[in-house]
Amino acid sequence: MTFDPRTTPARPDLAAQHLKGKVAAPRFVAGIELQVRDAQAPVRREPAPDAALDTEALHGERVTVYDQNGEGWCWGQLGSDGYVGWIPANALCPPGPPPTHRVAVLRTFVFPGHSIKAPPVDALSLGSRVAVRAQQRGLSDGLTDLVSGFCMPTRHLAPLDSKEPDFVAVAERFIGVPYLWGGKTSLGLDCSGLVQIALTASGVACPRDSDMQERALGAPLPIDDLAGLRRGDMMFWKGHVAIVRDMQSIVHANAYHMATAIEPIEEAVRRIADVGSHIRSIRRLT
Repeated sequence: MTFDPRTTPARPDLAAQHLKGKVAAPRFVAGIELQVRDAQAPVRREPAPDAALDTEALHGERVTVYDQNGEGWCWGQLGSDGYVGWIPANALCPPGPPPTHRVAVLRTFVFPGHSIKAPPVDALSLGSRVAVRAQQRGLSDGLTDLVSGFCMPTRHLAPLDSKEPDFVAVAERFIGVPYLWGGKTSLGLDCSGLVQIALTASGVACPRDSDMQERALGAPLPIDDLAGLRRGDMMFWKGHVAIVRDMQSIVHANAYHMATAIEPIEEAVRRIADVGSHIRSIRRLT
């Protein structure tokens, strides 16, 4: 059996306890659950600040840590999509109360108290998770109390189980956000990060990378009939994914524009073909 190393917590020297009997390793570890404390935490291929950024973990996300190298890095697996990599130890903390709400806007501030004039203590991106204090009586300043003791704009939060009605509209909010390989926040994101964030906000489980998404999402459509495309279809090239807005245009985070951009479908297909890449598949969510 072959395991994808991106989502399998196994290395030549150790592996997760639940993989015992499935993979070969001299040591198996149960792991400990931690939580992302920072606004976002890099998940890198190696334990070094200049190592490749594979993805990011958002504030409030749970991480199962299987190893710490003693030099400020933890090796673990994200609870949301199962991605495995190295995360700065100081970006993590013991888990607090389960999150109750998610950030429902592109980006918002966390305030130290009930005043929007106070210097913010943090800024969280769409999809970040927080725990809201249960009782919110008599609040008239538009801020909601968090269990952490901080506050956030009430209008910028949504219950964790709420769903956006149109994941394409969620993706469109990121138009103009810079392209960042491995990113998945309003500071920068890549093509598959955009798809994952948008679908997750709409309640659709979505893997991280474009090849994983191509295998897991929706049903295949003919690739030679672009006239039949409709909003929400996904177009895949090798190493790239775009979301169909309508019969004429797509929205995608891409290195050509170095941003999330809207582009005519015919123009994008021709431009990408000119560098030797052709549509590999088109998928429709069912």
